[in-house]
Amino acid sequence: MSEWTRTCDPSGEGGSPAAPAEPNPGVADFADKCRTASCRSCGQAGLEPVLDLGMMPLSDGFVPAERLAEPDERFALDVAFCPACGLMQILETVPPEKLFCEDYPYYSSFSDTLLAHSRENALELIEGRGLGRDSFVVEVASNDGYLLRNFVERGIEVLGIDPAEGPARAARSRGVPTTCAFFGKELARSLREERGPADVLLANNVLAHVADTNGFVQGIRTLLADDGVAVIEVPYVRDLIDHGEFDTIYHEHLCYFSVTALDHLFRRNGLFLNDVRRLSIHGGSLRLYVERVERVGERVREMLAAERRDGLDQPAYYRGFARRVETFRGQMRALLADLKERGARLAAYGAAAKGTIMLNYIGVDADTIEFVVDRNVHKQGKYVPGVRIPIAPTEALLERRPDYTLILAWNFKDEIMRQQAAYADAGGRFIVPIPQPEIVAGA
Repeated sequence: MSEWTRTCDPSGEGGSPAAPAEPNPGVADFADKCRTASCRSCGQAGLEPVLDLGMMPLSDGFVPAERLAEPDERFALDVAFCPACGLMQILETVPPEKLFCEDYPYYSSFSDTLLAHSRENALELIEGRGLGRDSFVVEVASNDGYLLRNFVERGIEVLGIDPAEGPARAARSRGVPTTCAFFGKELARSLREERGPADVLLANNVLAHVADTNGFVQGIRTLLADDGVAVIEVPYVRDLIDHGEFDTIYHEHLCYFSVTALDHLFRRNGLFLNDVRRLSIHGGSLRLYVERVERVGERVREMLAAERRDGLDQPAYYRGFARRVETFRGQMRALLADLKERGARLAAYGAAAKGTIMLNYIGVDADTIEFVVDRNVHKQGKYVPGVRIPIAPTEALLERRPDYTLILAWNFKDEIMRQQAAYADAGGRFIVPIPQPEIVAGA
C-alpha cells in the first residue's frame, strides 16, 4: 500500500552527489547519426531519434574490488525508430563477446517469480503439444537451465544453447545438456543434421540481444520442425513507452519490439506469428507462437489493428518519451536528495542490468546509496559499474537497516517486498521508481 507518492520539480534542483550520465554531444549529432543509420531488421536507411541516454557503462559489467581504480568502458546509448517496419532500436552495437562471456553474471534461477513463470510455460507446452520421450525441445539462451529442467524431469530430450560459460556449467550440473555457443544459421544447420528438427524451440529474452536479427530468425526456421512451434518471449515496447521503463534500455538490448515489427521480421524470414499473449513479467512482455505455416490467430490480428490505431507504427508515438524520461530523472534526484537532507540512510535492492542504467542516468553513487543487495552470489562483493556502489547479500538490509531501499529490480517488486517483510516490519521503507517514484511500506 502506498505511503507517499512524490512529484517533484523536474529540474531536480538540490541535486545529487553524483552527476547524471553525460549526454552525447549535441541533439544535432544524434539526429545525424539516426539519419545515416540503417534498421537492424529491414535495412531501411534513415531512422527517427527517440532518446539519448548518454555514454553508459556496460550494464552487467560489475566491477571486482581489484579493478576499482580502472575506468569503466563506456558506449553511446542512443535509441531510434524505424518508420519503415516499426522497430525501436539502439544505434550502437557492442561486440557480443564483451557482453556474454565467462563472467556473465545473470543467473535466472535466483528469481522465484521467473522460475514459477517458466515452469508454468513448460508444463502448458508439455500438456498442450503432447510432448514426451520422442520429442526434442531446444532452448536458445538457456542460461542456467531454469526452464529446460522442467522438460528434463519429464524425460523429454532437450538441448540448451548459451554463449555464457558460467550459466552453461550451472545448467549441466542440473542435468540440462548445454552447448556453449552463439546461436545462428550455421549452428542451426549443423544441429538439425546431427540431432534432427526441434518440435519446440524456446527463446526467451534473447531476440532483442542479437545483432544479426534476421540471421537469428533464419536459424530458428532452419532448426524448427515443419509442424513445430517456436515460443519466444520479448519485452513489449508499448509497455516500455507507456510506463516510462527507460532503464530496460541497455547495450544488451538492441531491439524493442512491437507486434507490428515482429510480424514484419518473421514474414521476411519465412516464419509466421500465429498467436501472441501479453504477459506482466519484466514490466510487460509478449509471448509469441511462431510457426513455418501461416495460420494467424485472432489475437495477433487484434493487436496489429490496435497498434495501427494507436500509432505504434509511427514516429509520433515515441516523440514525447525523452521529455518524460528527463522529468523522471529530476523527480528521482530531488526525492533522494530530500531524503538525504533529512538524515535518511539509503540502500538499493537488485544489482540488475536495469539498475546500472537507472543509477548512472540519475547520477547516484555511494555517497547517496550506501550499498546494493542482491541474491545472486556471482554479483556479491563487486561494485555497480559507473557509480561504484558495493553489492552485498540481501541479509545486509536487516543487519544494517537503511531507512529506505530503492528497488532497482522493480519488475520483481512484489517478490522482493515479500522476501524482505522483516525489514519492512522493522521500519524500513521501499522506493519503487517505475512508473513513477513512490515510497511504499511493504507488501
